Amino acid sequence: MTVDKLRTKCGARVACVAEIAYGNGTCIAFEGTNIAVFNADGVFYAIGDSCPHAVTSLSQSDFHEDIRGWEVRCPRRRSQFDVTTGEAISLPVTGNSGAYETGVEQGEIYVNVEPMTPGQE
Repeated sequence: MTVDKLRTKCGARVACVAEIAYGNGTCIAFEGTNIAVFNADGVFYAIGDSCPHAVTSLSQSDFHEDIRGWEVRCPRRRSQFDVTTGEAISLPVTGNSGAYETGVEQGEIYVNVEPMTPGQE
């Protein structure tokens, strides 16, 4: 999915709320950056779409809630990432995939494409 160029105080429009179902994620491509956007019980979170260790898409991975909160699992190394922060929460990966501020206005999801937390290995 490619981001519309419309920007507001919340950032760039990435999708309608109805386009990302509860418990799902999608990859948003914006000016050469892939961002994974997840719907965690009606709250939207955005992190870098690539696992810093295995360079695979996190948006197409197993996304679920467990005792630690909402997480996504790297399909190659099975490491888990906190979708609220982008932080790796299990080995073998350490570091952060990056985290982005999100907002919802009138049924539209917006992402600030400048990361709150830059991705790192």
